[in-house]
Amino acid sequence: MAGRFPPWRVFATVPQQVRRLAIVVVVLVAALIAARALLVPPTFGDRGHYRAASVDSIEKLPIRYAGHDACAMCHPQEVQTKAASFHRGVACEVCHGPAVQHTTNPVEVKPPAPRDRTFCPRCHAFNPARPTGFPQIDPVQHNPMRPCFTCHNPHDPTPPHPPESCAACHGEIARTKAVSPHFQLACTECHQADPRHVQSPRQWLPTKPASREFCGRCHATTADSPREIPRVELTTHGERYVCWQCHYPHHPEAR
Repeated sequence: MAGRFPPWRVFATVPQQVRRLAIVVVVLVAALIAARALLVPPTFGDRGHYRAASVDSIEKLPIRYAGHDACAMCHPQEVQTKAASFHRGVACEVCHGPAVQHTTNPVEVKPPAPRDRTFCPRCHAFNPARPTGFPQIDPVQHNPMRPCFTCHNPHDPTPPHPPESCAACHGEIARTKAVSPHFQLACTECHQADPRHVQSPRQWLPTKPASREFCGRCHATTADSPREIPRVELTTHGERYVCWQCHYPHHPEAR
């Protein structure tokens, strides 16, 4: 057939939807070839999946950060203190800014030292996306108007005393429980925490109820609790599952 008829006649015999799809494919391939020729940098792919000339561009940028070793040469005491503190993973220049000019002219160029309340909350203001146990505060309520360094040494920010409230680190849970039927229950009613939990929260995790009988102390039909509390028959309700596998204890939906 192809030898007897011109290509355009053969193309005309192809179903219409196939012809349209073929035109789209040809346009996309042509656009890809044109984009590669016009937009892709000449050195792209020479040393992997990136622009090889970017290394030269980066080398030409002025050096702004001095690095940890430069700080340790003149400030060994502060570096040693920070190395044993909760801020050991925070580089000096995260708080003090780029320090190259300070290292070359330490008398005239002084790095900034944050002293207002807007700096530390960048990391420590309450944010539910932060890891559980990460120290968080409400800047409005936590020692208002007082600079953070009046109570916390930035190089060793261990609190002057352990947090008195679970909400200091578990703000999201505290806010949820505050508007739930369990708002009157103290956290220690359901959780037992080792005193060392406030210093190493991930190493010393608090307990949580492991049996159905725990919740049954208030919610079983035989429980000696106020009448308005929802009741269930433990032998049949929920079968073998622990209560908190179906009900979120910090805001139980049952009424």
